[in-house]
Amino acid sequence: MSLEEFKAIDSSTIPVGNLIAMIARGQQIYLNHHLDALGINATQFHLLIEISNQCDINQENISKRCNINKGAVARSIKKLEDKGLVIREIDENNRRQNKVSLTELGCETLDKSIRIFNSWEDEVILEKGYVEKELLQKVLKEIAIKTMEMNMRD
Repeated sequence: MSLEEFKAIDSSTIPVGNLIAMIARGQQIYLNHHLDALGINATQFHLLIEISNQCDINQENISKRCNINKGAVARSIKKLEDKGLVIREIDENNRRQNKVSLTELGCETLDKSIRIFNSWEDEVILEKGYVEKELLQKVLKEIAIKTMEMNMRD
C-alpha cells in the first residue's frame, strides 16, 4: 500500500496495535539507516541504553527489559564487545552470569546515537504538536506495563 493510500484510510478502522507496530518498524528502519555510520544497529542502540541505565547489568536482565530472547542479547552483546563499546565480566555473585557495562567509546557512541534518536522523536512527535511528549510517554509506558503483565500470566 502506498503512503497516499494509507493516508486515505479512516484511522478509526486501524487497530492501535497495528499502528504501534508500524511506528516501531519505521523507527527501526530510520535508526538502522542513521546509526550505520556509528557501526551499530537499532537493537544494539536499545541495549546500550539499558546498559547505561543500570551499571553492571546482567544479560538476563537486559533480555527481560528489552523483551529480547537471551540468545539474541548474547549475540548482540558479543558484537558490542568486539567493537569496544561494552565490557563483559563474570558476576562474582553468580558465576553463570555476565555483568555488562559501557566503555568510554560505548558512552560516546550512545551519546551520538541518542542525538539521532532525539532527532527522530522531535520530527515525528513534536513537529505536529498533536500531543505532549511527556503525556505520550506516560500512556505508552502504562500500555507497555499492562502488556508485560498480561504476558507474564501465560
